[in-house]
Amino acid sequence: MFIANRKILEEFFYLNHHFLHYMGLLVKIAGKKLEDIDVFLEKAVEIVSNGGTIAFPTNSVYGIGGDPLNLEVISRIYDIKYRDRSKGLLLLVVDTEEAEKVADFNKTSYKLAERFWPGQLTLILKKKETGIIPPEVTALKNTIGIRVPENEIVLTILRKLKSKGYFGGIIGTSANYSGEPPSVSGDEVVKKFLAPLDLILDSGKSQSKVSTTIVDCTSDKIRFLRIGSISEEEIQDYLKFENI
Repeated sequence: MFIANRKILEEFFYLNHHFLHYMGLLVKIAGKKLEDIDVFLEKAVEIVSNGGTIAFPTNSVYGIGGDPLNLEVISRIYDIKYRDRSKGLLLLVVDTEEAEKVADFNKTSYKLAERFWPGQLTLILKKKETGIIPPEVTALKNTIGIRVPENEIVLTILRKLKSKGYFGGIIGTSANYSGEPPSVSGDEVVKKFLAPLDLILDSGKSQSKVSTTIVDCTSDKIRFLRIGSISEEEIQDYLKFENI
């Protein structure tokens, strides 16, 4: 349990008794400055580093995350989502430096990261053979999906993890049961999930309900696996401009 002043404590929104038995704490932070919610972001870092799970906003849809180095956390997130374990989990990282710890970049992926990170682009890269990420995260595949998010709430959590000596990344999978529409608010996360989440950060409605664009960069020719807020034309035009 952590201590905060009265004003901060008033921001707590405790779930009703029916949900409190199953879930953690829902915190309403919509419209608040980062410095005003720092105590909650520190709590999120503490939860992640201690093997807990959190729900958080991005600029697309809400996500569920935890420590990608912790096998129990990985298993728990698969269970929460009823996700097929033959499908890997994406990572959110604070910067390219952290991404390089777990994935191999080629010229194209470096250029795309330079242009679109932080942002709405997820890159599928070759997983480092000697990397720190357990094979369960990638469903035993030799590829890994990574993004640097632009949302300042989750990005601040990632910065804090890195600054404290932890890996500056978390699992970043959409907050929904597998195959169902993702959540676009903290309230929707509460309604959808009865499995335990330790902390839900609710910053209101998502800025966009459109998922990220996913590009496979594991070969010389890129492949578009999903078109989201960044169009195929925008990416192709950029690579053409860079003579790639």
